[in-house]
Amino acid sequence: MIGCSSQTLLGWVKRDQIDSGGREGVSTSERERLKTLERENKELRRANEILKLASAFFAQAELNRRLKS
Repeated sequence: MIGCSSQTLLGWVKRDQIDSGGREGVSTSERERLKTLERENKELRRANEILKLASAFFAQAELNRRLKS
């Protein structure tokens, strides 16, 4: 015995079959790439929201400045 359950071993075998192209599924490298892209997308959405808020703030400030003139 190698110190793991049969389910764990079966999972490793399936993962290897997928990674080597012998079985349908998302490979480990594809899954890692997807995770990276999802994280990047989340960061970009957050940055975009911050920029929208900053744009609205400065647009309002400009409008207030023009109304006071």
